[in-house]
Amino acid sequence: MSEDTPAATTDDAPYPQLPDRLCVNPKSPHHDEAVLSRDVGIRFNGEEKNNVEEYCVSEGWIRVALGNKVDRNGDPLTMKFKGVVEPYYRDEADAEST
Repeated sequence: MSEDTPAATTDDAPYPQLPDRLCVNPKSPHHDEAVLSRDVGIRFNGEEKNNVEEYCVSEGWIRVALGNKVDRNGDPLTMKFKGVVEPYYRDEADAEST
């Protein structure tokens, strides 16, 4: 690569590897802004889920928000479901299907 070529943009950068556990709440120690800046999708027991707040692949669970209900700290109330969790990047999946 020559010095005259521009640096790659963040959109051209490779996707970071998806972690075993990820949370959308910035207060969580499992929150990763670099991963969440991309569009992450979750398949749970083979079905696409759009309201997942947190997941753990190795333990096989997801936490799903319960509507508009919040706890006393303003965080959404969640319910934990156990099953097969498959995280993926939606942009990467769209590129593979075309």
